Amino acid sequence: METRQFGKTDMQVSVLGFGGAEIGYERATADVVARLLDDALDAGLNVIDTAECYLDSEELIGQAAARRRKDYYLFTKCGHPEGPGRDDWRPDSLLRSIERSLRRLKTDRLDLVQLHSCSEDELRRGAVIEALRRAREKGYTRYIGYSGDGQAARYAIESGAFDALQTSVSIADQEAIDLTLPLAQARQMGVIAKRPLANAAWRYAERPENAYHQPYWERLRVLDYDFLRSDPRQAASVALRFTLGVPGVHTMIVGTAKPGRWRENAALLDAGPLPREQFEAIRSRWREVADASWVGQI
Repeated sequence: METRQFGKTDMQVSVLGFGGAEIGYERATADVVARLLDDALDAGLNVIDTAECYLDSEELIGQAAARRRKDYYLFTKCGHPEGPGRDDWRPDSLLRSIERSLRRLKTDRLDLVQLHSCSEDELRRGAVIEALRRAREKGYTRYIGYSGDGQAARYAIESGAFDALQTSVSIADQEAIDLTLPLAQARQMGVIAKRPLANAAWRYAERPENAYHQPYWERLRVLDYDFLRSDPRQAASVALRFTLGVPGVHTMIVGTAKPGRWRENAALLDAGPLPREQFEAIRSRWREVADASWVGQI
């Protein structure tokens, strides 16, 4: 598995990482997560990213992988201690949340703590940034980052406070390629691409019931890329290789609750970099049909 230097940090990250949302939301068992992560770590994965609001994701990761803590970089997010959509940006709450994450993940220090989709207004007030700095001073984390999209992400970069940015980058989510990634690259920030497969929304013949998949499904219907009409694995390979080819991206996180699936996803990268002509055709199609409302998906 290829690795890349993660911005100005001392981390050399695998280009494909593990996203912990699915194991929480799909109620994966501890045995399944242990098999999944052991297989992925054995295959070269060294990035695990989760969040305190992904139900019991942190506990599952801690139970499954704490004994192999030296084998991977551990990232989490804070700001929603009571669950998705229930934000709490008070500094004391953020610090308590990070302390709870350390206990759940069975570690004495994280490699990266990220503010999770914090608004630009909250960032401008400064207290949330100061809370993460305090967490770093306390030794809770080595680096601090921002996870989000749009103008809030741009402000986070411009503030100079963060070591890393996690943002949406995919064949169906390209706002960041112009809005934030060039600036993050210039600032030498580590960049994590979330949802690089655009939730594989092309799999659905009809509009999916799950609202989480609907925006990408609708966009892909308009984008109508020809490669999405090919073999599903080939389509997934093109999608991943597109995201990996975006300047400034260091690692992509893909979630799964199925043992062996991470290794399968890693194999999709074996074809090597996406040909420049195909990469530019995807970018050109986006510029041609993308609506102004197609902002980064939180």
